[in-house]
Amino acid sequence: MMLNTNRLVLREFVADDWHAVLAYQSDSRYLQYYPWTERTAQEVQAFVQRFISWQAEEPRIRFQLAVVLRAEGQLIGTCGIRMGAADVRKADLGYEIAPSHWGQGYATEASRAMLGLGFEELGLHRVWASCLAENAASARVLEKLGMRCEGRLRDNHWMKGHWWDTLVYGMIEDEWKTRKE
Repeated sequence: MMLNTNRLVLREFVADDWHAVLAYQSDSRYLQYYPWTERTAQEVQAFVQRFISWQAEEPRIRFQLAVVLRAEGQLIGTCGIRMGAADVRKADLGYEIAPSHWGQGYATEASRAMLGLGFEELGLHRVWASCLAENAASARVLEKLGMRCEGRLRDNHWMKGHWWDTLVYGMIEDEWKTRKE
């Protein structure tokens, strides 16, 4: 599977992609919003291999794609839509972009392509996403996509020695269709 946007190519992961993923997942700016304090080559290889294994699922219910800059061919992140089962018609959206490429609209662009896949190709009725409440940039991405903040889960995520609030966003297919028109 491959999705193209103005500036990006979203493509299937391959084994050698772990090098680029390790580079951005080792950045302290990235690590502030994840439970890890560091990343090892072995951990990132397993991370990438999980996405590769999802490619063979039948029926396929998880689509986690590498985000690559079209002009340079550089992998800068990942974006995906994941259903719990083939017949549920709902999925969660997730993304991560290398900190060196934050603030340039890449997460929004990649996520918009994944929403298109979900609503237009997979026939989803609902897509949801969550982020740490402290991650204002991620919340802005979800809002730019037209997703609605559906709630704040207080002290929902234990990480790095304390509880974090989580924001939950959602979009239903009618909202996607209206937004596209």
